Amino acid sequence: MLSFSTCWNNSRHTEGEPLIDEILELGFSNIELSHGTMITKLPGFQKAFRENKFHCVGIHNFFPSPVEVMIDAPDAYEYTSHRAWDRQRAMDMTVRTLELAAEFKASYVVLHMGSVPLNPKRYTKALTEMVKNEQGETKKFLKLREKFIKRRAKKTKLYYARAMDALEELAQKAEEYQVKLAVESRSRYEDLPSEPEMIELQEHFKDHPWVGYWHDFGHVQLKHNLGLLNHHDWLESMSEHLLGCHVHDVYYPHRDHRTPLTGELDFKDLLQFVKPELPHTWELSPTRKAEEIREALAAWKQVFPQTL
Repeated sequence: MLSFSTCWNNSRHTEGEPLIDEILELGFSNIELSHGTMITKLPGFQKAFRENKFHCVGIHNFFPSPVEVMIDAPDAYEYTSHRAWDRQRAMDMTVRTLELAAEFKASYVVLHMGSVPLNPKRYTKALTEMVKNEQGETKKFLKLREKFIKRRAKKTKLYYARAMDALEELAQKAEEYQVKLAVESRSRYEDLPSEPEMIELQEHFKDHPWVGYWHDFGHVQLKHNLGLLNHHDWLESMSEHLLGCHVHDVYYPHRDHRTPLTGELDFKDLLQFVKPELPHTWELSPTRKAEEIREALAAWKQVFPQTL
């Protein structure tokens, strides 16, 4: 099922209904309501939904954005934070998102689970810069990557436990609201869960029908480009847990949220592991032009008609 995220045009609108209308004009009727949405846009979304203008496939936490956060910052509050108030604020905002997801008859809420406190400038960004400079096979690169993996493994226990405690509590709310929790693959190795942690998390919740895996094609490709995983193998191994995916392309090695079929991703190979009926939600940068999206959508319909 093809769908489209409001992250593309959220910043260009002050009211919700015109935002929805612009996406409809692209050729999408299934829409994911994204993080970074000011509460002032909610009445317009509700009006458009009541008028059956669109089908809300899902919502990305936090929705709406916390009123005290003036920018698009889905990680402003984390379940893994050292500050108890921040952890509670993250929980409260997630429950509010679930309430609205139920109101919009959405099937899922996408979750970020938090992070391990390591400076990305020293690790993910440094490794990415080396790959950009064609140093991805050097001893310096391999040594830094190994150091990064080992250091993260030593620090993760507390933060992973906090994330799991939050998810245990939220899973009860998800069942109450009949909305699935989709734990998203992240682009930085500092973030939770890592791939081994994601496997452990999904195994832990394998008998819970309201928790599953959300595959972000761009995020996973960034890790692939750093040699942290193999995209094909990873998606194949996680397919049984899959609730849906964020679809966007990557300009090698690190520019994600590009328009599908314009970058390096081999969607023909990868989509074999995604059931056509699952949400294939295009999550694009605001810099992508409408005409480029329309052209890509037309090409996508020709190549992947099973996803419509």
